[in-house]
Amino acid sequence: MSARLQAIKWERPHLTILNQLALPHSSEYIEISDARAGHYAISSMQTRGAPAIAIVAALSLAAELSTMHFDTSASARTHIHMQLDYLATSRPTAVNLFDAITKLKHAVDTTITDNGQVVRDTYVQMAERMLDADVKDNMAIGEHGAQLIGNDKVRVLTHCNTGTLATAGYGTALGIVRSLHAQGSLDR
Repeated sequence: MSARLQAIKWERPHLTILNQLALPHSSEYIEISDARAGHYAISSMQTRGAPAIAIVAALSLAAELSTMHFDTSASARTHIHMQLDYLATSRPTAVNLFDAITKLKHAVDTTITDNGQVVRDTYVQMAERMLDADVKDNMAIGEHGAQLIGNDKVRVLTHCNTGTLATAGYGTALGIVRSLHAQGSLDR
């Protein structure tokens, strides 16, 4: 991605998010070092948008786990489940959040090992794949949507937070607008 505004920045083990409560007056980034900070960022609406909420939750726990050592797989699984259950309380109606939690629990529960570090690493890698997949999915939505609209010049009005701030990077419905712009189909 280019150097444009990003709502979520991840460079293991550091998660930084754009504090959306400060917008539009400033572009303030805050460090999210653990599940507790992730929970606060979601519940206080420092981060918004269903895809972004799920990614921030997943990566907040990944940041926390990256600094921890687990002697057994059972201790790692117990900690991960406990923290994911806690993160679920940050936005009780967030469908994407619950979908991510289900997938993350499944990933750690189906990792066959007695090594807690392997379980931890499996979780962190799965959270990172979710981040990458969200950006790729958003770009695909944009490309397919732009193809459906075609090459004629169009004007588009959107009224919802469907762009970079609501996702891991590219945007859902606003991704279509970005793709239309890239192909020269937007009539200003």
